[in-house]
Amino acid sequence: MFDPVIAPSGTLLGLLQRGRGDGTLHALTAPRAEALAALNHCVLSDPRHDWQVENRSLYYARLYLDLNGELDEIEAHLFAVEDVFDTEESRTGLALAVLGHLASYGRRDALALLRRYAATGTNWAWALDELALRDDDAALRALAAPVLARFDTDAEGEAELAAAVRDAFEPRPWRLWAEDPRESIATRVRAAQEAGCFDRWQRQMRPSGPRPGWSVRAVFEWAQQGVDRGAALHVPAARCLTAVAGPEDRPEIVQAAKDGTEGARCTALRYLADSNDPDALDLIEAAVTAGPRPVVEAAVDAFERMCSATGVDRARGWVHRPDPLGAAAGRMLACRGEAQDSDLVLAALREAVRGEGPDAPTLWTLVDGTGRLGIACAAPVLRHIYRETASSHLRGRTARALAATDPSFPAGFAVECLWDCEETTREIAARHAETGDNRVVERLRRLAADPAEEDEVQTAVRSRIGPDAPTG
Repeated sequence: MFDPVIAPSGTLLGLLQRGRGDGTLHALTAPRAEALAALNHCVLSDPRHDWQVENRSLYYARLYLDLNGELDEIEAHLFAVEDVFDTEESRTGLALAVLGHLASYGRRDALALLRRYAATGTNWAWALDELALRDDDAALRALAAPVLARFDTDAEGEAELAAAVRDAFEPRPWRLWAEDPRESIATRVRAAQEAGCFDRWQRQMRPSGPRPGWSVRAVFEWAQQGVDRGAALHVPAARCLTAVAGPEDRPEIVQAAKDGTEGARCTALRYLADSNDPDALDLIEAAVTAGPRPVVEAAVDAFERMCSATGVDRARGWVHRPDPLGAAAGRMLACRGEAQDSDLVLAALREAVRGEGPDAPTLWTLVDGTGRLGIACAAPVLRHIYRETASSHLRGRTARALAATDPSFPAGFAVECLWDCEETTREIAARHAETGDNRVVERLRRLAADPAEEDEVQTAVRSRIGPDAPTG
């Protein structure tokens, strides 16, 4: 999947792509045709950089309800000819999830589209999972024949069917079909269920790597075999070293950290850092200074895991380095530093935004640390990240940091956060938004009564408007 093109944050499309609460608020006051065009663009061209973890479907579904939006463009997208050739879940997953929420809200047209797509579409398994949560038994039973017809009755087809049953997120349709009065359907599904259970058992019983009793050298060789296959095994290999290595093996492990093969060196650095070895920090610094990229990355990752006071003290000296170790030092101080480190964390935050922009991966930890340390003068930088980032998860973490650092948050961003796409951000808003704003009280009551809202959000809402607030 290609990275999506995100419109500027000051536009309606840019706000909706980011899942910001202001997107909904602006859409409800914009011309309806313009708002629906922007909404359809988002649903049909998934704007998320990480579509597997960022939430948008409930956010967009609620806006379809508020705008009384038609589903013609979603229908055309689902049943376009591209559906046959582009089999990636990311092409249709967001649209199907939106339809699922709309079906929960009683939109019969959304339910009909899901049923039709489950019967004929390429991403049928996703549609079936949405229906499993919302449709009645009779409608699900009607899908048994078209779904099973996708799988040939030869050995290969039956193996594919068993994998589909095993990997289904929602087992309800398959359980219904296993009890179907049509014997041909019930027999096939029961056989697929049994084959899937057997396959899962085989996976669990299959040995996956070295076990206690191996030598240190054997563990290093196993880690290098992973490198040769393009797989990074140094993390499990380091855990294995913990089981097989004794004090007498330390010289061999230290030597491997200095000049071993790539797999051995990454493994040794991880092991020494996890055990707080007195030479670990010097070895990490040497690896970052002169090692190949995989070793540098392993060394930096090992350093960030260290919890010792010595590691934090070394981070204070490394934080100014213009390399990955300097960036990691800033993140370590954000996680484990003290009030005296506030200026260093703030400098690292500013440098990351200036050098890498508002979506830099390093910002996640730095933003959290800014809130943890209560760095009030970081509020302008945090507000910039909040506005500009395309990551709804980073925006939520930024909202939490603003709640701890910015006195204007309750009457400012906290209000729009009540409409945010991420439930954790809505929860923060429910706890902090200033109730003197009439929009806040009305929104809190609506969230309390919405059956699709998360329990954590509704708990936060009730803490603000009382235990007798209506809930779903």
